[in-house]
Amino acid sequence: MTDHFKGRQFKQSVITFAVGYYLRYNISYRDLVEMMRDRGIFVHHTTLMRWVQHYSPIMRALWRKRRHRRTSKSWRMDETYIKIKGQWNYLYRAIDDQGLTLDFQLRKKRDFNSAYHFLKRLLKTYGLPHRLVTDQYGATLKAIKKLTREGYLHKGVHQCSKYRNNLIEQDHRFIKRQQVRSASYQSTRTAARTLYGIETMHAIHKESRKKLGLFGFSAYQEVEQLLAA
Repeated sequence: MTDHFKGRQFKQSVITFAVGYYLRYNISYRDLVEMMRDRGIFVHHTTLMRWVQHYSPIMRALWRKRRHRRTSKSWRMDETYIKIKGQWNYLYRAIDDQGLTLDFQLRKKRDFNSAYHFLKRLLKTYGLPHRLVTDQYGATLKAIKKLTREGYLHKGVHQCSKYRNNLIEQDHRFIKRQQVRSASYQSTRTAARTLYGIETMHAIHKESRKKLGLFGFSAYQEVEQLLAA
């Protein structure tokens, strides 16, 4: 088991509390500094930022590793807009018909290559779905046609349905709440690491809520359990 906290000045519980609550709730680093100060913990906001940047990719990798492969075979795929340093970028996302997160990826462009590579990775990870629902954006349809020719998808699997795709449109709302925070992103690398951490926490929260109902979720405990795996 890898010790992800070895050599850190602060205890594991302090780091997981800070990282978990920043990624789960729409708060700033300075707000988090005040929350921790009320608990007798004095830490600079730049230290919190370094923790989030360091642990978010680790959390994503561990979540992807533990994500159960026997997922529902009815998927929804779409993308949402994220502004980084004044430029629009695109976060590709996929969920199943239970609302659970399958995968996500930040891309600079909304085009054929972005849709193709995201869908190809999704199919390689989870296998062939029974149904794949998307919007009618031309680049996405072109990517699906190529994947069908290559044998990654079967004919008749893909559907364009605004009604069926409402599920992922509603799921976008959690990410869109981060738009004020995303206005401060100064690089794609920083944005990707933070957004991947936010998406991972959102995915864990949905899985925990499904298992335990509306109660039983604690942001820092979920981070602690994930990083201790």
